[in-house]
Amino acid sequence: MTIYDRTLFFDAVRSSLFSGRLTQQQVDGMNFKLDVWQAHHDGKDRRWLAYGLATSMHETASTMWPVEEYGKGSGQPYGKVNAETGFAYFGRGDVQLTWDYNYKNATMRLSLSGDNDLYWHPDKALDAKISADVMFLGMQQGWFRPGNNLDTYFSSSVDDAYNAREIINGDKKIVPSWSNGVSIGNLIKGYHGKFLSALNTSAMETPPAPIDEDLVITMEIPDGIRVIINGQTFMVT
Repeated sequence: MTIYDRTLFFDAVRSSLFSGRLTQQQVDGMNFKLDVWQAHHDGKDRRWLAYGLATSMHETASTMWPVEEYGKGSGQPYGKVNAETGFAYFGRGDVQLTWDYNYKNATMRLSLSGDNDLYWHPDKALDAKISADVMFLGMQQGWFRPGNNLDTYFSSSVDDAYNAREIINGDKKIVPSWSNGVSIGNLIKGYHGKFLSALNTSAMETPPAPIDEDLVITMEIPDGIRVIINGQTFMVT
């Protein structure tokens, strides 16, 4: 099992990605995602974890916590209110889940129901656990843009953090006004490399926990045989 020394991890990303300072929300968000990864995705490619964290950084404006899309989809077709539910399916969560059909798909894939049904309760996409599951499983299984998943861009033969943006969005070549001329694909590629370095620095392999159970051994011994166990003598009759 791989665990990550959080002190080493946060020391690394604080300086490389967050200008020397982390808010409590950023710490809580990254801790939560690392916990979910360790509990449910241990043993998978560490580059996948790094790309999830890099995606969250971009999509949540560096808060590292599930957020609503700024403007709530105003002017976008997915920002219109659904006549059946009365909700708009603008971006929410670590990957900015959009469109009603993606909320339905995530609900089905995660076996959510009742108050956790994302179609009928879209704000649940802001729940930290649901958001992390949507991000990690959705990116691994290619929920968002068919044919694009983590294994497509990070495998034994491929290491392509630039084109991996296709998993979430086809905007990798767009250059935001605030990015000093760096495209979205290259921004996230840069985040990915720094998160991966921090993960590699802080990774610790731990042996399996010992099984604390009594050892039971069953033997068939003929009558009249003397058996000595831990210095004690037993006569089989």
